[in-house]
Amino acid sequence: MLVHFQAQESVTIPVPRQPIPIEHYLRQPQRLVYAIADPRQVEELEEQIYRLKMRPRNFFSFTIQPVVDVRVWTEPSNILRLQSVGCEIRGVPYIDRRFRLNLTGTLQAVRSSRCSSLVGHANLQVDVDVPPPLNLMPKPMVEAAGNSLLASVLGLIKQQLTRQLMADYQQWVASTMQAEAEAHGTLAWET
Repeated sequence: MLVHFQAQESVTIPVPRQPIPIEHYLRQPQRLVYAIADPRQVEELEEQIYRLKMRPRNFFSFTIQPVVDVRVWTEPSNILRLQSVGCEIRGVPYIDRRFRLNLTGTLQAVRSSRCSSLVGHANLQVDVDVPPPLNLMPKPMVEAAGNSLLASVLGLIKQQLTRQLMADYQQWVASTMQAEAEAHGTLAWET
């Protein structure tokens, strides 16, 4: 039985005022990767391509560990983009051979007269031919469980992003300002 799972998540993160605008930080997309995943579970494969090893997840009676290869880049318009380019499901070879994942995401700075924010959106889709005995269950029940699992994965990524990204941005600003001051004095940062 072929099933389709889908989940979406949006995020708005207030950006504290800093001497270096957030757009400069977003031009370093590798920082996003380390903000959304445990750095011990990230492997850089090549420029802009990272392998993220997710924590094992239970799906009915199966324990699976998704390993997703993602491309992360910043467009000239300062929109940071994320796109899956490969996936492996560890734990159940049957599922791995019959599994397709598509993850897309965006993150961009939005400024208003009062404040700045990062606004993002992620979409996760999975198509899988479910193994026995799950293929004997009603399809709506399997789809509901799969959609719930994907929503929980995106929810955890959102929590991690919300917690880590601003802390990393503030640390990056401080270390960049200190290095610049030590090297040449201060520099004017413009968007």
